[in-house]
Amino acid sequence: MPMSSFLDSPVFTWGILPLLIFLARIMDVSIGTIRIMLLSRDKKFLAPVLAFFEVLIWLLAIRQIFNHLTNIACYFAFAGGFAMGNFVGIILEEKLAMGLEVVRVITKKDGTELVEFLKTRGYGVTSVDAQGTTGKVNIIYTIISRKDHRTVIDIIHQFNPRAFYSVEDVKSVSEGVFPIPENHTRKLFNGKRKGK
Repeated sequence: MPMSSFLDSPVFTWGILPLLIFLARIMDVSIGTIRIMLLSRDKKFLAPVLAFFEVLIWLLAIRQIFNHLTNIACYFAFAGGFAMGNFVGIILEEKLAMGLEVVRVITKKDGTELVEFLKTRGYGVTSVDAQGTTGKVNIIYTIISRKDHRTVIDIIHQFNPRAFYSVEDVKSVSEGVFPIPENHTRKLFNGKRKGK
């Protein structure tokens, strides 16, 4: 079958083309989500590269829509790809978990054990006594890698399930104490042994 005949066939027009538009939209919206994440974290050089591919893919998809204005399947594919792209972009952003967060814990219960435990795990911790609406409280601050988010929240719940906490993104820090990842420790140790 000649290529021109295949491109005009119902299989391509109503099946393959909408699928390609759907996949293109997933790609460009996912790239857009990652690009915005990089911009918010001052990754000035990678974000423009992603922006280029994001718009290029979008143009290819929208061109197909305009070339097939009577094909309703392409419209649904375009909209469905946008929706799925948002979902995939959020999953990718969670998996990449780039950047830092500040975790603020406010507890009526003495936070000494929680502070000491976080310190033994390598986290930098600041603790201050404060006055809340219902009395004295302890405020605990720690800046963590986003990859450690779930671990630190689980630690907080382990020591005080009723503690109030809030989490915010941190754009930049000048200094701090952060745990060394296990695989990084192994690399350093292995490197030292090889050097002997």
